[in-house]
Amino acid sequence: MYLPKHFAQSDPKILQDLIRSAPLATVVTLSSQGLNANPIPLYFEANQGAGLLQGHVARANTMWRDFDAEIETLAIFQAADTYISPNWYPSKALHHKEVPTWNYAVVQVYGKLRAIDDPVWLRAFLEKLTQQQEASFPKPWQLAEAPADYLEKMLKAIVGIELEITRWEGKWKLSQNKAEPEYQGVIAGLQQQDAKSQAVAALMQNLLKFS
Repeated sequence: MYLPKHFAQSDPKILQDLIRSAPLATVVTLSSQGLNANPIPLYFEANQGAGLLQGHVARANTMWRDFDAEIETLAIFQAADTYISPNWYPSKALHHKEVPTWNYAVVQVYGKLRAIDDPVWLRAFLEKLTQQQEASFPKPWQLAEAPADYLEKMLKAIVGIELEITRWEGKWKLSQNKAEPEYQGVIAGLQQQDAKSQAVAALMQNLLKFS
């Protein structure tokens, strides 16, 4: 990934927070047929190393059987993104030397992939993932609410995957290369747009707290 220094984000907590808030990753592997990309919700599990990413795929998905274990697997997590209009820069009114761009935050995680065909592991993993995703609801759903025979059938239809993280990169392209008036102008402009644009404005405001 092209990563200018002023857009680099390396704080582990910030990277992990993005993964938890936007867990649907694009997981890219090298298969016998070439590159293979799958959208998979992943759970970050801290360990003694850089951490683990855990998920599951349909048993019918050949991804868990057909991948090159010698090549790093890539998981891409994308937070909110949006178009940036030159009209939001105060300097545009003075010299018109501004062009459109796109703001976004992304985490790319590399690691060693393995498949886990174990119902006990899967059950424990699904408990964690469900608890994380249901936490914000007034009455969180739990696996135990599903009939035991139905749940057993569902577990047989999936296979676990785990990515042992070897390295990761964060790119927060949020107008850090602009002067303060331009930066604030972008935030103000985004706050008048849709929910996705407002989410990017919030990312920019949070960035100021850590700078």
